[in-house]
Amino acid sequence: MGHSIETRVRNAVEAWLRWLPGWQPPTHRSRARVCRRCFGSPLTEAAGFGPDVPHAVQHALIMRLNAIVEHSVDAYTERNLPLLWRELRDAEARKRARPYRPADGLAPEYQGLELDPEPEPGQPFLFTLADLADDAAAEHRLPDPAPLSDEAKTSLRYEMALADDEATRVGMDVCLELMTFRPRIQQAVHEVVEPQIEALLSELTRSLDVPGGLL
Repeated sequence: MGHSIETRVRNAVEAWLRWLPGWQPPTHRSRARVCRRCFGSPLTEAAGFGPDVPHAVQHALIMRLNAIVEHSVDAYTERNLPLLWRELRDAEARKRARPYRPADGLAPEYQGLELDPEPEPGQPFLFTLADLADDAAAEHRLPDPAPLSDEAKTSLRYEMALADDEATRVGMDVCLELMTFRPRIQQAVHEVVEPQIEALLSELTRSLDVPGGLL
């Protein structure tokens, strides 16, 4: 990979710290869906994020850290797991064949999120990005790959288990290294995030105040 886990985690945290001052709490309707990348992630706990830290703030860091694990596992798979690597390479080729890929090229803070907002009851969308991507893919669909033999399936499951073990190992290393940055992360949340949340709540309280004499 060219860099140690320590260096990569430090770079991820530094990038997040540079991003954080530009964050602002959203004023539109929040999502009800649970983020699969952040909810229950050991990285969230290792970073010291409490339940009151907005999801967008957490997600921006978690995705940068997830990328470290994913890149490490990809490199391990390419070196040691030829059958799984071939399957992943073919799947990536099929993905690149899709003419419209709205999730490609997003900044880390937007990766892994739903492409479209949640629909409101009685107000259907004219179209969604996900639907457009699926329609375009259907028009340019590549032939399905040849089915694997039972022996190949067994070998593939074995290699997938090895890849999972590697992901667990690297993830633990990332969590341990991330814990050394917990004070800086918590200080940044205290200095940048909490004042904005307090200001938003204060403004909301003022807007909800009923003028005297109306009660």
